[in-house]
Amino acid sequence: MIALKYRSWKNTVVITFLFFGITMLANGCAGNSPSAESSTSESETADASTSSGNKETIRISIGTQDQVINTAVGGATVRELELLEKHLPNTGKYANVKYDIQWSSYTSGPPITNKMLADQIDIGLMGDFPAAINLVKFRQEGGDVKSTYIGTLAYSPNGAGNAVVVPKDSEVTSLAQLKGKSVSVPFGSAAHGMVLKALKDNGVDPDKDVQLISQAPEVGGTSLRTGQIDAHADFVPFGELFPFRGFAKKIYDGAQTGVPTLHGIVVRSDFAKKYPEIVVAYLEAVLEANQTFRAKPEEISAKIEEWSGIEKEVVYMFLGPSGLQPLDPTIRQVHVDALENSITTLSELGKVEGKVEPEKVPEWVDESYLKTAMKEMELDYQQVIKTAESYQITGKDALTEEPIKDPTMAAQLWIQDEPTVTNFASIGNMMKMLGQLQEEGKAADVMFVHDRDKGWKLFAENSYYVNDGKEISAFLLEQDAEQFAASSGGQVTAFKELQQNLASKTAPALVGTASSE
Repeated sequence: MIALKYRSWKNTVVITFLFFGITMLANGCAGNSPSAESSTSESETADASTSSGNKETIRISIGTQDQVINTAVGGATVRELELLEKHLPNTGKYANVKYDIQWSSYTSGPPITNKMLADQIDIGLMGDFPAAINLVKFRQEGGDVKSTYIGTLAYSPNGAGNAVVVPKDSEVTSLAQLKGKSVSVPFGSAAHGMVLKALKDNGVDPDKDVQLISQAPEVGGTSLRTGQIDAHADFVPFGELFPFRGFAKKIYDGAQTGVPTLHGIVVRSDFAKKYPEIVVAYLEAVLEANQTFRAKPEEISAKIEEWSGIEKEVVYMFLGPSGLQPLDPTIRQVHVDALENSITTLSELGKVEGKVEPEKVPEWVDESYLKTAMKEMELDYQQVIKTAESYQITGKDALTEEPIKDPTMAAQLWIQDEPTVTNFASIGNMMKMLGQLQEEGKAADVMFVHDRDKGWKLFAENSYYVNDGKEISAFLLEQDAEQFAASSGGQVTAFKELQQNLASKTAPALVGTASSE
């Protein structure tokens, strides 16, 4: 039998330059989440720069979220590969300085904003909703100091990454079926705004028809496992992580809302004004981290697993080729729209005090540091965008050597103990390879397919399929599969049924199931 190997959380993240203890989530969020809100007492009271003899010490304090995969390239990757040190200036006014680089990791964006306001963090990495709150709070409470949005880490133009999941054995397959049930979500997050809109779009009144509960990701995961809630809505990467760990299934993807979402970078204006070259150096480090990831996605995904505790397969699913969220550092209208929408939704939820005009967001954005970083690295702005958008599955089918022409019809296997992912032009070819793996006594850690209509990367085991006699198509939603089957004359099947059908026509039997906990 081909088994999808389950990986448990097994590593403790150690933050360089700063004492930082994290209690890892054990076996799929059964334990405590990493508090990661830590820094030394000296750093909490330090100014941005101090003098030590004849050498000036410049503090660079960066707040990230290691478990939120969208911040991994700008956070853990830059930190662990020491890319910031590589790009920091050491000539001119920086010829006789000592850099005190302080990293701290958090489970959400608000603590980063609080420490930025207290001048304990200079650069913060966070999602669109926390970033919107950050920008607003600085203008309400920061006095002469503002925060500025200076670059994007990863994003989705339609909201992919946010998701609603239910227990794996739940009979619920749609949001409409959640009427009268309990749904948890981190209040004030992008997922909160997503689930409110999604419920309304599906005829469910979030105030009357469901019981909404505020729960952080790790608590929501435990509640799902123990049957205390009927559904959980969350942001990157938990909508994919919980299904991968075997105790949940996704019934709604944030991409169905069509509302853009992102994770990005904010900086204190006083720090950026005093040390613009350092801000540029950090963005150069992010640009290099993006290049490094795209050059070796499997290798860096495995390293991010070591640094964050998030399984490499989930990291790859988000940031690898044809992934859920492209690595694009630029700031374009789609990113501004994400921030504006966040402010509008947060205002409606009462999470923003006073009247805030979303139209002000463009005034709070400054792409000049990023463009300077690109110029110094001899990167063309439009080419950076093109590289991000064209990062799709390409090459030849591993079974037939035919060219992979349509990424939405492609499939992938990450064979156990193999360093790289194996690509196929079709789901059928991947299934045939599973048979060969069985004969060889090998297993697959994960299988990926793509939604035929939307192009979303999916876990093969949790998808619906239609075999019309010519090709096999995958879908996230059963209703989408049913519509395609009706128009194509095919039949809707789940993953195990598809394997059984193919096994009856081929030898050896193509069997593959995900191991549960």
